Amino acid sequence: MNKLRLNSDYFFKLSPDLLCIAGFDGFFKRINPAVSRLLGYTDEELLSRPINEFIHPLDQHLTSQYRESIKKGNPLLNFENRYIKKNGEIVWLAWTSMPLYEEALVYAIAKNITHKKKLEEERNALLANLSVMNEELKNLSFTTSHDLREPVNNIFAILHLLDTSEIKNPETIRLIELLKTTSESLEVKMNKHLDALSKNAKISVLIEDVSLTETLDSVRKSINTLIENSGAVFRIDFSAFNTLSFNKSYLESIFLNLITNSIKYAKPNVLPIISIESRKVDEVKRLVFTDNGIGFDKDKVKDRIFGLSQTFSTRPEGKGIGLYLVHTRMTSLGGHISVESKINEGTEFTLSFKGL
Repeated sequence: MNKLRLNSDYFFKLSPDLLCIAGFDGFFKRINPAVSRLLGYTDEELLSRPINEFIHPLDQHLTSQYRESIKKGNPLLNFENRYIKKNGEIVWLAWTSMPLYEEALVYAIAKNITHKKKLEEERNALLANLSVMNEELKNLSFTTSHDLREPVNNIFAILHLLDTSEIKNPETIRLIELLKTTSESLEVKMNKHLDALSKNAKISVLIEDVSLTETLDSVRKSINTLIENSGAVFRIDFSAFNTLSFNKSYLESIFLNLITNSIKYAKPNVLPIISIESRKVDEVKRLVFTDNGIGFDKDKVKDRIFGLSQTFSTRPEGKGIGLYLVHTRMTSLGGHISVESKINEGTEFTLSFKGL
């Protein structure tokens, strides 16, 4: 028994992960060297001050909510928050915590995921920038080609109005005919270029019949761990229609972002309930995503909800990329998305696919 305790102490001290025992009173009771080594505080400083003092101010309220849930006997899995090191640097930690109710203690392990978070931010920023740049380049190409076509057509028309019968100089006549031929060739090429741009804008994204059930199954498999850890409950009704004429990757992206949003912004200690329903109104096919999460104040948010890097929650993981991508996917193929939400009542997204 003593040998087992000695080995466990050895493991506690040498583990690269952050191991700690915290009390229901909000203080660390025991920490391993990895905690003080990462945060830069002495053991005495960490043990003598409330844990909340080391947490990023924007994450303190949410962390306190989950701490109250733990004190009621609920384990915490893969909870992410930010701590502030003694030198002022911010680190991201992913926590798994188990309460021992009889002793009013919480046994917790945390992994430093700062590098992972930075990579995610860089990836999301790059993806958003590429999306914006792609739209700007397409618009520039259309605008430039359209603006050039008009003066080219004017030149071509003027040259054809010229009466060369009064011109005696053969070289002048030859040059005028050359200008006519060149302007005609330029007009043909310009029209072909514009036609190609229009055609590419429509076919660069493959449109096909996509199964809603298969899309949902694929997305759920890809984030199975997140769904299981959250305890999310799905209520699905695709009875109105189960097939959409859309881009498969775009639809998977839409499902992924809306589902993960519902899980991220669930109310503490409340299982997320995610409803997805297909509806058909006249000729309009609609998908309605509803959840019972924390919601937001729509009057304050207004039209900014789908803007790039817009966040409307105090949750630290919100970067404002997901809804921007959902909106971009929908509008790029002629669709529309709207949202209704109330604080602490949940959010409803309606996706309309008319004419797709």
